[in-house]
Amino acid sequence: MSGIRTIVTGVGAYLPERIVTNAEMAKLVDTSDEWIVERTGISQRHIAADGEYTSDLAMAAGKRAMADAGMDASDIDMVIVATATPDETFPATAVKVQAGLGITQGAAFDIQAVCSGFVYGFSVADNLIRGGMSKNVLLIGAETFSRILDWEDRTTCVLFGDGAGAVVLRGEQGAGDRGIIASKLRSDGTKHDLLYVDGGPSMTQTTGKLRMRGKDVFKHAVKNLADIVEEVFEGTDLSPSDIDWIVPHQANRRILDATARKLGISPDKVVVTVQDHGNTSAASVPLALERAVRDGRIKRGDLVLLEAMGGGFTWGASLVRW
Repeated sequence: MSGIRTIVTGVGAYLPERIVTNAEMAKLVDTSDEWIVERTGISQRHIAADGEYTSDLAMAAGKRAMADAGMDASDIDMVIVATATPDETFPATAVKVQAGLGITQGAAFDIQAVCSGFVYGFSVADNLIRGGMSKNVLLIGAETFSRILDWEDRTTCVLFGDGAGAVVLRGEQGAGDRGIIASKLRSDGTKHDLLYVDGGPSMTQTTGKLRMRGKDVFKHAVKNLADIVEEVFEGTDLSPSDIDWIVPHQANRRILDATARKLGISPDKVVVTVQDHGNTSAASVPLALERAVRDGRIKRGDLVLLEAMGGGFTWGASLVRW
């Protein structure tokens, strides 16, 4: 199967209708719009409605990505959902999405790497395609993080929101320099206590709530993301100066700015959407990607870098020629 390149052929996004502003958050916890914006850059977040699940968000984004790619259910032979907030302990949310979208062939599974999940999925899908197992992969990042937040903890509940973003990845012969060029994935389980959920079916038989030591996460995020960006260029004839657009995990505006400075990359090349939907974990990279494609910033031939870091710690980056 040599010569196959994995290209992005469709993008899609979905955000729940309900918007919660910083002013509304200030009625729930001791905070203010000024405090949240200054420390995070977030102005609002979307919250899933009662009875609206991660699979619902994923199906909406996936349907739009398939339409953008000009494909229907009969074309998709793999569904991957990156999520840390699945509908159920099992089965995988991906199989519910597969069924809901009318896809009757191929396989479906979830990836759990928290905020890095979509970038992990990007690499997995690329390898499945180049290895000949799949031709058209629907990759979705979808989260309902509002369901695992401690709404009395102002250091975390103001940061997160719900949403979903999706891409269709296709294997193509003779794509030239288009497609995924390289990916790098990393993890460090010794940093577990810096960002985790304090429950689960095996430990507590409960869902648990998100816990985070924000200052420590910030420090590791800037270093790890800068390092992984340098690493993903190894073995290529490209360098960070060739990047047209960085599409990062939308965790915190200060992390985005600090990472760009560390890499010596202009902030003008960084796609920032965190102000509109907060940290949507595995959904944040595809949500930002969809926005930049839709508004015309990302164009055919652009060199685009996707990067993310999340609980675990996990982190990774993918380099793609649009």
